[in-house]
Formats: sequence, C-alpha cells, structure tokens
Amino acid sequence: MLRVLFEITQEDVLFLASPLTFDPSVVEIFVALSSGASLLIVPTSVKVLPSKLAAVLFSHHRVTILQATPTLLRRFGSQRIKSTVLSTNTSLRVLALGGEAFPSLTVLKSWRGIGNKTQIFNVYGITEVSSWATFYRIPEKILNSTLKCELPVQLGFPLLGTVVEVKDTNGFTVQEGNGQVFLGGRNRVCFLDDEMTVPLGTMRATGDFVTIKDGEIFFLGRKDSQIKRHGKRLNIELVQQVAEGLQQVESCAVTWYNQEKLILFMVSKNDLVKDYIFKELQKHLPSHAIPDELVLIDSLPFTSHGKIDVSELNKIYLNSIDLKSECKLNGKEELWEKLHHLWKSVLSLSEDPLEVPDESLFLNSGGDSLKSIRLLNEIENLVGTSVPGLLEIILSSSILEIYNHILQTVFPDEDLTFSKKYATKRKYSDVNQEETSGKSLHQESVMPLNCDNEINAFIALSRGSQILSLNTTRFLTKLEHCPSAYSSDLISQTNIQNMKSLNPPALIGKSKDTSCVAEVSEEETSVMGAEKMEFHVRWRSDTGKCVDASPLVVIPAVDKSSATVYIGSHSHRMMAVDLYSGKVKWEQILGDRIESSACVSKCGNFIVVGCYNGLVYILKSNSGEKYWMFTTEDAVKSSATVDPTTGLFYIGSHDQHAYALDIYKKKCVWKLKCGGTVFSSPCLSLIPYHLYFATLGGLLLAINPATGKRVWKHSCGKPLFSSPRCCLQYICIGCVDGNFLCFTHFGEQIWQFSTNEPIFSSPCTSASEQEIFFGSHDCFIYCCSMKGHLQWKFETTSRVYSTPFAFHNHNRGNEMLLAAASTDGKLWILESKSGELQSVYQLPGEVFSSPVVWESMLIIGCRNNYVYCLDLLGGNQR
Repeated sequence: MLRVLFEITQEDVLFLASPLTFDPSVVEIFVALSSGASLLIVPTSVKVLPSKLAAVLFSHHRVTILQATPTLLRRFGSQRIKSTVLSTNTSLRVLALGGEAFPSLTVLKSWRGIGNKTQIFNVYGITEVSSWATFYRIPEKILNSTLKCELPVQLGFPLLGTVVEVKDTNGFTVQEGNGQVFLGGRNRVCFLDDEMTVPLGTMRATGDFVTIKDGEIFFLGRKDSQIKRHGKRLNIELVQQVAEGLQQVESCAVTWYNQEKLILFMVSKNDLVKDYIFKELQKHLPSHAIPDELVLIDSLPFTSHGKIDVSELNKIYLNSIDLKSECKLNGKEELWEKLHHLWKSVLSLSEDPLEVPDESLFLNSGGDSLKSIRLLNEIENLVGTSVPGLLEIILSSSILEIYNHILQTVFPDEDLTFSKKYATKRKYSDVNQEETSGKSLHQESVMPLNCDNEINAFIALSRGSQILSLNTTRFLTKLEHCPSAYSSDLISQTNIQNMKSLNPPALIGKSKDTSCVAEVSEEETSVMGAEKMEFHVRWRSDTGKCVDASPLVVIPAVDKSSATVYIGSHSHRMMAVDLYSGKVKWEQILGDRIESSACVSKCGNFIVVGCYNGLVYILKSNSGEKYWMFTTEDAVKSSATVDPTTGLFYIGSHDQHAYALDIYKKKCVWKLKCGGTVFSSPCLSLIPYHLYFATLGGLLLAINPATGKRVWKHSCGKPLFSSPRCCLQYICIGCVDGNFLCFTHFGEQIWQFSTNEPIFSSPCTSASEQEIFFGSHDCFIYCCSMKGHLQWKFETTSRVYSTPFAFHNHNRGNEMLLAAASTDGKLWILESKSGELQSVYQLPGEVFSSPVVWESMLIIGCRNNYVYCLDLLGGNQR
C-alpha cells in the first residue's frame, strides 16, 4: 500500500535511514525492491554528521523518498532543512515522519522553503504489528497557509488490513474523547517474546494516548510522556513543541529527569540568554509546564534507531551539574554576593543597582512558586549540591535566612557565627544549642510529648550499616568521633543530606583514647599484619524464643554509656537491653511473634515495631510503655523506616499495603495498595525524595513519601524478600530468582548480577558507596562494584539469609571490615576490599538475624532464644 501511497517508480531513490535492528528498515528495503527503485545505504560515520549526510542525500544521490524519525530530521537543523532538505529545488518528493510525535504544524511550515512541493506524511505504528499502521498526508493548503496553526497533526487513516481502536481505562471503545490506541487486524499479527501462537484479530496495546474529535484521531503522547507535575497533568512533548516553535531554537528535547526535574535541552541558532527563553516560554505555557532548567547543547544525541537518546541527555545534564560543582565558592562572602545576583536575575531586577535588603521576602519582592523553583535550581547549581528544605525557606523567609540555610549545607564544618553586618544574631542555651533568632529550627511536626519534651540527640544503628545521626554535632567529641565523621545534624538543619553517607562506627576495641581518629583515604590505607581477630561473648540475654529480628542500637549523645539495644523475639517480647552490660532495662509483651526490627523516632522518644498480629506498636523508648497501636489487616514482618525530615514512619504489611504513620498525631497519613504482600522493609531516599517498597508479587515500587502516590514500578518477575537499599545514584535489591538488580532513581534498570540460588539477604553499601555487599542461598557472600562487576565472593558453610554490616577498624590502618552471618550460626568477619577472612565464630543456633556493630561490639539475635553481644578484638590491641 505504501508503494501506491507514495507513488513509487523505478526512478525513485530511497534512503535506508533506519538500522536493520529497527523494523522500519524492512519497510524501506522491501518498498524499494518491490518497486524496482534504488536503495541508498550510507555508512554510520556519514549518518552522524548532519552536514555531510545532507550533501550525500540531496546533492550527490538526489534522494526522492525519505522515511525518518522527527529527531533524525531535526539533526539537520532548521536552517539546513529549509535550505536543503525542504528547499524549493530539493530532490525530495516524499517525506514520511514516524516513530515519534509529529512536529507541530507551525514548526513544520517554518522548515519549508518558499515553493517547496515535497509531500509530507505522518506515519504511525508499532513493532507489534510490523511497523506502520496509519498514514496522513498534510494537505498543501495547510502547509501553504500563513495562519498560525496550534492544532496537532492527526494520525489519519488505517493502512490496508489494519484495525485501529481507541479504548478507555475500563477497556470500552471511545468514539469521542481520550483513550489508548490499540492496533491489530486479521493478518497483522507478530509474535512477541516467547509467543508460539497468536489468535487472529489480536489487538495490541500501544501505550500511546490520543483524543478523538469529530472522528479524527490526534496523538497526545506516550504513556511515559504523561507526567504529573505541581499537581497537574502534563505531556512533556507539548513543552518540546512549544520550545521548538521559538524563533531562536534550532532543535530541542525535554526530559523528566529522575521523575522530579523537567529539563529542556536546546540547540540554539545564536547566543541565548536563558532568562529570555524562560520569558518566552511563559507566554505560551502554563506555569506547571515551565522547565526547571535549560541546558544548551551543540547537537541532539540520538539512538541507532534515530530517536532521542534520553540516557545520553541525562548524562549531559549530570555533567553540567558536575562542571558547576567544580567551580568552588571562595567563601561565605562570595556566596552572599552571588545569592544577591541570582535573586535579582530570577526576579528580573538585574538592572536595579540597589542592594537587596537583608529582610527582603521572595514572595513580597515579585516572586511566585514558579520563580521560587528557578531560584532553588540556580542556587543548587551554584553550590553544586542539593540543599534540603531550601524551597520552604525561599517561600517563607528572608534572603538572610535563605543565605544562612545554604551555609549549613555548603560549609557544615565551619563556625556559623559571623562578624559581618549580615550575620544572624544568635543566643545560646545552657547546653550551647544554637537557635536562629525568632524561629525554632526544630520541625513543628515532631511535637514532643509533654511528659518528655526534649528532642534527644542520638545515633541509631540498624542492619546493613544503616546509620541515623540526629541532633548530635555538639556531642561528637564525647562519642570519641571526629565531627567530620557525621553529616550536619538536625539541631542546625531540619534535613539530613544523605543518611547513607555517614561513616560506619569505628572498631576501637577497649581503647579510651578520646582524640579524634584521622580519616584515611582508601588509597592511603596501609596493609597491617595478618594477626587474626577474636570473638569474646560480652553478654547474652534470654528472650524466651527464637530471635529472627535484627537489633536496633541507639547511642544517646549526652551519655554514651546508656546505649541501648532494642530487639523483639518469637516469644512476643520486645526488649530494651543495656549495650555495655547486657542488663534488661525493660521488656514489653506484645500480641504475637515479633520478626520486625525496631525503628527509633526522630525525637528519640519512641520505638516502632511491627507484630504478627497485624499491629504496629509505638512504645516509649525509655520505659516500653505502649503509646499507640496502629492496626493493619495482616501480619507485619516489615521493619519501619523513619523520615528524618518529617518524622513520619513508613512500614509495609502482609495485607499488601504500605503505610505512612504520624505517631505524634496518632494517625495514618496515607495508605497505598502495593499489588503484593510487603515482607521486606522500605527504603527512603532524600535526594530524590523517593520511598521504595518491594513485594512478594515481585514489584519494586517508588513512592512519593509526601503523598503516597506511586512514581514508578518495576516487575522483577519473582518474589522480593530482600529489602531495597538506595544510595546517591542507585537503588539495589535481591530477587528470589537469584538475580541482584540495580536501578536508577527513575526506574531504569542499569545492571543485574546473577547468583546460583535465591537472594533473601538485603544489600549493604560501603561508606564510599563504591561497593555493595549481599549474601545468597548459594552459600556465598558477594561484593560487587556499583557498575555490577564482581569484586570478590566468599564461600561460607551455609546459606546467607541476613544482611552484612560494613564497619571501620581504625586500630588496623583504618581498614574496612564486613560482618556477615550464615544460617548455620557462623559469624564471619571479612576484609571488605579483598574478601579475605579475618575471623569466624560459631553461635549455638541458627541465625536469621543480621549483625550490627558499634565500636568493638557485634550484636545479633540467634534461634537458640538469645541475643548476643560479642567483643571483637583485633590486632594491635592495647
């Protein structure tokens, strides 16, 4: 039919634009061969150079038929398209654009030279029905019209033997309005994946959304192009079309980076001022569609199939951030000056010579929510890092308070009291805790109990080297740690930069040297003697039944000696045990078995733990008294995760739901059906702000912690008992099929590593986040790089169910060690870089609990009914 539609003869020359791996290439080949026409094939080295390709196609070989993606055409640039591809005297008789959203008519008309006669077609289809399914020829009267046309181009008419249906979300056919396109036909059948038979007349879902108006079908966008931003639906292809229509724009592309930032990549015709482009976009787009950032590039990257290469654009954006971060600020004064410049720029006050008063408020100075996001992005680009909580400060506080908030992130280790005229006045309490005058730095949502109204400073350790440090900066010397060992605390900052970036606790044995231990880089680590380590039981505590839960260790900053281990058992008992002596401080009998590991509240006053009876218990941390109980509809084996920015707890249940609990208001903030039982524990990423849940149905879910709305999901195919673990760049998880999977924070799978048996063990990352550790039922402990390459594997004597724990041994050249347990009760201490065995210890029962290490003490539960605390004594002990 295309031969007839394009009126192809032996005189025509078709360009093989598509690679052989892209199904339109079959159309190009067979249309040419069956018509006796010529087929032009050029090397890839020519295809990637727009100027050379244009000369080859339209000067040397006089191509008459071009079937291409809009991206491939855009790479020629609007000037070359107009002067060569669609010029007055072009050889091109037919241009068929497909594979992506068709350009707007305004842009298309701007590409045509005066008197151009090329027939232009919109072709649409999917691989599942062997490429093209519909066509529409743009009428000459529309192409020649001087009137501005904002309407999209219709998909047109079905090709011979093709059936096109539009259905709503309930599967009903749509005659007028919006729906998803389904394609098929009696003879339009392709086998997908492992299909052996396909019923005649099968209709394939396309993932493309359209609207029907007066019987005509108009493309709205891909399913993955429909995003929700600032509470409103947005098709990012609309943003691209509007930007492309600007006179200064040669070509452009838009990405939804990390599912939280709208980035516009632009090839410009001349030198551009970003402020000008933003102003132009504001004339044509609603506020929720204005991009967060504009990145100028020399040319658009595209895949071998001629489509926009989104992954390459993401790399370009990351590189642009890295380049900006390399331009270090030369101190606080420069930050103050540049903040003034950005303030004026975003508010269009650039020509105002007057100083911005310290008390100036952004909203009162002409700012709005859209401009506040621009200011946030410009500031984060300037300082080269995200600044948690900054948007709220911009919207509610003065420029001086904005400046001081930024300082706490950019210069966290410096004294924040200044003698400058713009310094914040400070007052000091009896314990020397600084408060910004006029405003408490503690979040209101915490609302400590009247009976225990102080916010406690503490460090909490849980399985997998997860460390939460809250309100601790001024007490670190009492904990025998350097201030640099921990991130900014919540006394001076209501958000933690990244909980995972905190260094694991030092293995310091019995040494009482209170001097700071110097940080040693991995390259500088010296190789110490091969003296092996020894385990000695410090104490053990009888819980009455098996202990499968993992310990939570909470170390108060003001009194390290009162550190407490919180752990539950199958005996229904939840216990608080003194870390150093093993003395039971309190125990509370809950309604059923406890397999969930405890989690401490942001204020330190409460412990949250799940139970087999379907209840989530909130207990007072100092007494075990029941404060609140939240009811789910099935057993709770998942362990809670606390959000250090809001104080909310997130937890999953066997009732297939995820919950967000505000323990202070005693209410459920949101509840989300996860599509499967939630056995494992959720994982929170602050940058981007995502919450990850895994289900026994094999789904990995990314959720917006504030709203409980799903951001993305990935089906792993097999149950997920392993808990997800996130770091700055990736999210990792083990699967029952034996595969260990790594994803980006926007849901793209980066790599997978295969073991020989199911993975129930949860991941643990090194302090540098360069390595990731996990165990498998194949009896090995694995160490992989963050690129998915095996660094080493260590064979144990049984399956590895529990999660490893990485920690420093400062007494032996600051080496990094790994503690792990196998189900036969053996504890293994390995050198984390090489996997070399340092020590092994046999517990008198099976172990499904995960170890936690603080100083020289390793705490773990055992199925012989006991919780153990073992002193790990290494070489060079004093």
